[in-house]
Amino acid sequence: MRRRGKTYRTLLEFPVILLVSFVLVFGFVRPVIAAPFYVGSESMVPTLKVWDRVLINKVAYDFTGPNRGDIVLFESPASAKDPLIKRVVGLPGETVELRDGTLYVNGEPQEEPYLRKHRPDGRPYGPQRVPEGHVFVMGDNRANSFDSRFFGPVPQENLIGESLVRFWPPTRAGVP
Repeated sequence: MRRRGKTYRTLLEFPVILLVSFVLVFGFVRPVIAAPFYVGSESMVPTLKVWDRVLINKVAYDFTGPNRGDIVLFESPASAKDPLIKRVVGLPGETVELRDGTLYVNGEPQEEPYLRKHRPDGRPYGPQRVPEGHVFVMGDNRANSFDSRFFGPVPQENLIGESLVRFWPPTRAGVP
């Protein structure tokens, strides 16, 4: 008789555990901690390709600011459309300039091994000082990127989170 009671208890625990797990994942984790995002443009090629899926860490900037090189998801200051994903290249107080396809921050050329090399963007930009509370973002595919050169520095409050890991397709899974 004792065995039967344990079986019923186990059968009742499973749906409760499943329900609690569902509530935690979709009620807390996804809206607060992390969320999947699919890349819908070629602006981050070769780092992120169209249809790649990345997991966004939504608490990344709750306690600290972004770093140069971070790949961030943000609400575009230029439109209310879908969020954009770009790389932080300039921090508050820094001066950003693009000359002959090379990015300069505070007059120093930047090493950017992640750029799409065979289609560089030779158009000049700047110099522009990044205001306090903002970041300057650009795509890795500079010739095909709608970024801060067009809509200006991004207010830090527009940052949704940082790209944590690429999980799709499985052959390209890893840290972007």
